Amino acid sequence: MNEVSQLIVTIVVSVIILVIAIFVLVTLFRSIRIIPQARAGVVERLGRYHKTLLPGLNVVVPFVDKVRPLIDMREQVVSFPPQPVITEDNLVVSIDTVVYFQVTDARAATYEIANYLGAVEQLTTTTLRNVVGGLNLEEALTSRDNINGQLRLVLDEATGKWGIRVSRVELKAIDPPHSIQDSMEKQMRAERDRRAVILTAEGTKQSEILNAEGLRQAAILRAEGEAKAAVLRADGEAQAITTVFGAIHRGNPDNLLLAYQYLQTLPKLAEGQANKLWIIPSELTEALKGIGTAFGSGGAAAAAAAAPVDATAAFAAAADAPAVAADSAANSAADSPEPGTPPTSTP
Repeated sequence: MNEVSQLIVTIVVSVIILVIAIFVLVTLFRSIRIIPQARAGVVERLGRYHKTLLPGLNVVVPFVDKVRPLIDMREQVVSFPPQPVITEDNLVVSIDTVVYFQVTDARAATYEIANYLGAVEQLTTTTLRNVVGGLNLEEALTSRDNINGQLRLVLDEATGKWGIRVSRVELKAIDPPHSIQDSMEKQMRAERDRRAVILTAEGTKQSEILNAEGLRQAAILRAEGEAKAAVLRADGEAQAITTVFGAIHRGNPDNLLLAYQYLQTLPKLAEGQANKLWIIPSELTEALKGIGTAFGSGGAAAAAAAAPVDATAAFAAAADAPAVAADSAANSAADSPEPGTPPTSTP
């Protein structure tokens, strides 16, 4: 009987020791809390806030302290669904927003607001309607930076007591009604067509200016070339006249040679399609008389044979000038013939 009693006592003691050991292990397990990085835990002792657990190893009193769900302390990005907003010109646009925020105070985020995420969403919607409601559609589409700045200031000020810091607010999309989109596309297309027409006109203008400038430069260069050519021709003619004049005077021609050159020039008076008649000058008889006298005497023939060749060449070179003068005289005489001079028809 004693052995049975001792066995029972031994079993009871073993069970008690095992229970105590399990209780101690459970107590130790519940008293040690490991908080991950960028997380925070709020501890309530007997239902009241006690402290905030930081990342790392923390010790709490088991069965007395209660650790609430951990709060993420990193910056969070939340994209809210499209919200209908009425602009100043009574157009309903759909706006998508993206909010960047961070929990800076775990205790305030836990006790100052029931659902900080829903509160940020609703505050963003109301603030967005307030800001965009004072702008027309064109200003709302082109003033995104201004709208983002106003939203961030209002949200950061309102959420500061909740332990939340709003860093950025972005408008992801602003979608006007389809009819307004069609009108905007037509307006944009018309604006692009206008710019294309303006650019084409500018190009045509520049092209015409360049062409006119090129023609002006070409005309100037052509005129300069013609002027230089005329000067060179005049210089050449002057030198030719000077040479002929000098050759004639150096050759010292006699009357026979002058009469011979005079007779060679006479046929050129009848040249030209406008010459219907021409007048024989009175000096022709004197020229024929001089030639007849020269051929009648041998001394005159010898003197003619000994005439310098330079004088004959000089007269041949200057034959064009008398021909032109004779042609002009013939045209003038054809209009008003001299009295007493019989007209002679050209064969």
